[in-house]
Amino acid sequence: MPELLEVEVYRRLADTAVGRTVEAVEVPGSWFLKGGITPSEVIDAVRGATLAATDRRGKLLTVDLGPDRPVLGLRFGMTGRLALDGEDPVGQLEYASGRDDPAWDRFALRFTDGGRLRLSDPRRLGGVELDPDLGALGPDAWSLTLAELRTALTGSSAPLKARMLDQHRIAGLGNLLVDETLWRARLDPARAAGSLTDAEVRRLQRRIVSTVGQLFERGGSHRGDLQGERHRDGHCPRCGASLDRRTVGGRTTYSCARCARAAPG
Repeated sequence: MPELLEVEVYRRLADTAVGRTVEAVEVPGSWFLKGGITPSEVIDAVRGATLAATDRRGKLLTVDLGPDRPVLGLRFGMTGRLALDGEDPVGQLEYASGRDDPAWDRFALRFTDGGRLRLSDPRRLGGVELDPDLGALGPDAWSLTLAELRTALTGSSAPLKARMLDQHRIAGLGNLLVDETLWRARLDPARAAGSLTDAEVRRLQRRIVSTVGQLFERGGSHRGDLQGERHRDGHCPRCGASLDRRTVGGRTTYSCARCARAAPG
């Protein structure tokens, strides 16, 4: 499932298309378009544009289409993948099919040089939008500061994991990254977010940034130390205790109660 790490890979791929001009836009249906826009509006906005720049906020990829044109926003949901001229740098997502069925192509740009940038999404949980509202997203997790994390957590009675998954509070973290980060920080995912001590908030902020950076270098959100133990009989890679498997924030969650109890306050 694309978390910020996978979307950053997609952004870097899309960035290699900067300078290319869009000859045609493929929009199979309006159901993949967000914000009430129509296929004709997207086609009119994008066709003829020369890609100027790319950017990312959390799991949202944005493409600057140049002066006097809206920004193109691409969201990938649970199973979205981006390919350029046949190159798919992520290949297979965790919990997604390894197949590449053309029927799953939801949006594509065909360039004047014959190349093609396409968004494939079997489950159709992603989307395309124009001028996406970046103000609705929290700060990006990769560069999250201590002050930003304090703001996201302070006063909240929601489970810590749920707060970290809330894209309005912190943008980019998904189920795998949150579990890995909280395990590394030795924090209980079900604990009230606003109950963390100052020392725990500091420890969590360091772990968020370092975990994101390390797993990007390893190749993705599914490359964490905890990943191989995400099953019913899983054990903590650090202390060997049986992992807790439960639902927190609506998501299947793995954590180590022994490590959390032994952690400094």
